[in-house]
Amino acid sequence: MTNNVYGIDLGTCNMKIYCKASNKIMNEKNTIALVNKNEMYAYGDDAYAMYEKAPETIQVTFPVVGGVIADFNNLQVMLQTYLETHAKGKLRGAEFIVAVPTDITDVEKRAFFDMFYKSKLKPKSVLLCEKPIADAVGLGLNVNEPTGIMVVDIGADTTEISVISLGGLVLSDLLHSGGNKIDESIITYVKRKYNLVIGQKTAQSMKETLGSGIPGNTQTMVVVGRDVVSGLPIEMEMSGAVVYEAIKDNLNTICNSIKMILEKTPPELARDIIHSGIYITGGSSKIHDLDQLFRDITGIEINTCEEPEECVVRGLLKIVSDAKFKHLAFSMKNKILL
Repeated sequence: MTNNVYGIDLGTCNMKIYCKASNKIMNEKNTIALVNKNEMYAYGDDAYAMYEKAPETIQVTFPVVGGVIADFNNLQVMLQTYLETHAKGKLRGAEFIVAVPTDITDVEKRAFFDMFYKSKLKPKSVLLCEKPIADAVGLGLNVNEPTGIMVVDIGADTTEISVISLGGLVLSDLLHSGGNKIDESIITYVKRKYNLVIGQKTAQSMKETLGSGIPGNTQTMVVVGRDVVSGLPIEMEMSGAVVYEAIKDNLNTICNSIKMILEKTPPELARDIIHSGIYITGGSSKIHDLDQLFRDITGIEINTCEEPEECVVRGLLKIVSDAKFKHLAFSMKNKILL
């Protein structure tokens, strides 16, 4: 294939872009800082560094919310600027393959397609692929076989639980719960229990350091927040037990959804899932002992992987490069939306 190919996974928190020419994954925060309401001041990691720290004149926004595009124009400008600055391969006439969530409307899918098709990049082609299928291919699984594969992708805003067979989705459930909801639960719990107001970034750091799927994490960390009573900033030591109490309900919600999907799975596919196990991916799947929690709840082996947040984008490149997976991607070029 002479043209350059880009695999793109526009996540709520991070955008992952795989460039075939350089064979590298670019991972950047999906964040934009705006001045004068619509003028881009910064983007990516630089914009995220301003989050919760910016003055009123700078507005820090997340252009993807709940897995779908919420700010089309600014996201298009950011992507174009980012690719022109960081992509090593040729952009004009390149092929783009974009991951889309499952339970979204055709209009929302069309937005992902138009993001590149109607841009100044003048792509040769734009293909879409459903995230769970790209996830399974990125894990190195052959999704074309008549074998049941269960993938749980825990992202920032959403959790997708899917059963795949013969290159298609047999069952799928999109939960509007993920890493951000877990962070919010930590903020609420710490405020209620300790009268301490902490920021989103502090909660995220607590989740990554102290978060655990099962009780018993004895680690501690010092956090800084504002005391509700005195109004002054103070330091306080937090333990793994505190974070577990804060996030256990969120994790139970995901567990219940996994059980519901398993209950609806046809017996022959359920047999395959028991043999091969459940695969968990997505950035929030890195919470310590989450696999142990799911194993205890379902009684099924849980498979984890390295760099779970990059699974989708690795699968996209495989789909567009390998002839046996090419049919898994689709175009919306000639699709008329009513």
